[in-house]
Amino acid sequence: MSGVSANLALAIDSLRAHKLRAALTVLGLTMGVATLITVMTLVQGANLYVEQKIANLGVNVFRIGRLPFALTDFSVLAKAQRNRYLYQDDMAALIEACRHCETVGASVSSTVSLRYRDRQMDDATLYGYSPSMAVIDTRNVERGRYFTELEDRHAAPVCLIGDKVARDLFPESEPVGHVVRAGADEFTVIGTFERIGSVLGQDQDSFVAVPLRTYLKVRGQRNSLILSVQAAETPGAFDLAQDESRRILRARRHVQPGHDDDFYIATSDTYISLWQSISSAFFAVFVMISSISAVVGGIVIMNVMLVSVTERTKEIGVRRAVGATQADILHQFLTESVLQCLIGGGIGVWIGFACALAIRELTSFPASVQVWVALLGVFLSSLIGLFFGIYPALKASRLDPVVALRTE
Repeated sequence: MSGVSANLALAIDSLRAHKLRAALTVLGLTMGVATLITVMTLVQGANLYVEQKIANLGVNVFRIGRLPFALTDFSVLAKAQRNRYLYQDDMAALIEACRHCETVGASVSSTVSLRYRDRQMDDATLYGYSPSMAVIDTRNVERGRYFTELEDRHAAPVCLIGDKVARDLFPESEPVGHVVRAGADEFTVIGTFERIGSVLGQDQDSFVAVPLRTYLKVRGQRNSLILSVQAAETPGAFDLAQDESRRILRARRHVQPGHDDDFYIATSDTYISLWQSISSAFFAVFVMISSISAVVGGIVIMNVMLVSVTERTKEIGVRRAVGATQADILHQFLTESVLQCLIGGGIGVWIGFACALAIRELTSFPASVQVWVALLGVFLSSLIGLFFGIYPALKASRLDPVVALRTE
C-alpha cells in the first residue's frame, strides 16, 4: 500500500471511529463555504443578469438624456433638474450633423391605466417612440407590425402592446385590430412585442408604445426626450459618435467651454459600472462574514486535531517503533485534517448551490451556477485544512517514540 493510500485509509478509519466529533468539527467550515458559494453564485448571476437585461441597449447604442441614467449621489440628480429639456429638434440636429451616428431615435414615457371592454390594467407604461426605434430597440415585434414614418408624422392613434397587456386584456382573442383605451385616449393595436419577462421583480411587458408625435399630441409637448443613438459599425465609430453628439448638443444648448454638459450620455458600461460598485460592497461584506465562519471552522479543526494527537499518543509511539518516520506521522495527520476540510467544503459547495438555485426558482433574483466557483470552494477547503492542520501534525510528528509508548 502506498504512503498516500495508507494515510487516507488511516484518516478514514479515524473519522469513522468518531463520527459525531467529525461531523461537529466540519460544521463551521461547511457553513462558511456554503455562505461563500451562495453569495458568489448570486453575484455572478446578478452580473450576468444586469449585462443581459438592464444594460442591454443594443449593438453600438448609447442614450442621451436630460437626467442621469445611473447614479449614487442624489445631489447630482437635484442639480440636473435644472437642465434644459431635449426636444425633437435635438434629434433632428443629430440626424443631420452626426456623421458617425447611423440611426437616431427618441423615446418618452409616463404611467397610464389601460382598458379594453370590462378589463383594466393599472400602472402600465405608455411609451412614445420615433419610428427609428424599430431599428434601435432590442425588443422584437411578435405579431403585426411597427408603426411607420407616415403614421408618426400624422400622429396616428395606433399602438403596439407588451406581452402582459396582450395576455391580460385579450386572453381569448387576437389583439391586433382592436382598440384599447389608455387614459382618456383610444389607440388601435397594430402589433405586439415578444415577452421580455421581469427585471429584478419588475414586469417589463406591461406597456403600450405609440408614435412619438402621437404621444406628444395627447400628453403635451412639454416632455423631455431620451435620445437613442446607434453608431456605425466601423472601428472607433462608437466613441466618435458620442464625441460628435456631445459637441452638437453643447453648441445647440450654448454650453460654454470649461462648463459641464447639461445632459448625460449612458452606455451599457454605465449601468454595469454602477451595478459593480454596488454589488462589490455587498460581496465584500458577505465574503468577510463567510470567511470568519471558515476560519472559525479551521480553528475548531485544529483544536480537535490537537485533542486527537493527545488521545492517540500511544498509537503514534507504536507507529514510530515499527519504522514510521516523522514525515509519515506528519502526512498522516495532515491527510486527516485535509480530508475533514474537503468533506466540509464539498457539503458546503452543495448546500451553497442548492440555496442559490432555490432562490432563483422561488424568487426573481438570478443565480449563475459555474464550475469554477465549486472548484474555488474545494480549493479554499483544502487550503484551510493544510493551514490549520500543520501545527497538530507537527506536534504529532515530533513526539518522542519512547515517551509516546509509555503513555497510558
